[in-house]
Amino acid sequence: MLFDSHAHIDASQFEHDRDLVIKRAQLNGLSFILNPGADFKSSVEAVKLAEQYDFIYAAVGVHPHDAETMTDQMLIELERMAGHDKVKAIGEIGLDYYRDLSPRALQQKWFVEQVRLAKRLKLPVIIHDRDANDDVLRLLKEEHAFDTGVLMHCYSGSKELALQYVKLGAMISIAGPLTYKNARKTVEVVEALLPSQLMIETDAPYLSPEPKRGMRNEPMFVKHTCERMAQIKGLSFEEMAKITLENAKQFFKID
Repeated sequence: MLFDSHAHIDASQFEHDRDLVIKRAQLNGLSFILNPGADFKSSVEAVKLAEQYDFIYAAVGVHPHDAETMTDQMLIELERMAGHDKVKAIGEIGLDYYRDLSPRALQQKWFVEQVRLAKRLKLPVIIHDRDANDDVLRLLKEEHAFDTGVLMHCYSGSKELALQYVKLGAMISIAGPLTYKNARKTVEVVEALLPSQLMIETDAPYLSPEPKRGMRNEPMFVKHTCERMAQIKGLSFEEMAKITLENAKQFFKID
């Protein structure tokens, strides 16, 4: 009954045992996985994986770290790939002012272009936001991105910002750090939101939850985030799993 709404199973960390990781996910209750692109190559690979496995879906997009590599031709190719019936979103896209691996002006330019692509195709966007809260929210509003769906991936912001986002119609996706001892801010976010406004994810191979912290993350570990979220919301594991599954299916328009 679980839906991992964000896992990079195309990543090189899974090069030697990808099929086993996917099999373990199925054996541990994963009904669906959404594999987003992070650059052009990984977007291509995400679509290939979605073609190979019925329960895996893809998103295509270029992460802000790689904004400097973006070209008009690449945007055309992303649009072509996004026409595939297994592609359910544009992402992950956004802004990252923490590492600043691409100039901020280029990050903003290609963020906007990809949001506009999603709008043209009537697809939702999967958003990466690190230390860029004001500009991300401003650009999403200016581009009317909430009309076609916004998912704040691996949310680490404040409760107050999360409440602004859900008021605009966005969904909030929570990852493994919810399970950490120092996760008070993320716990407050989950406490403040309705179950209908939440999704769960691994962001595999990164951010493994407790008790797997320090290991390579993989989709089957999403159950630990679901367990913690259920505890916070006063629900059973099964109830939380079903709610987040249905939320993700509805958001990504998966029948």
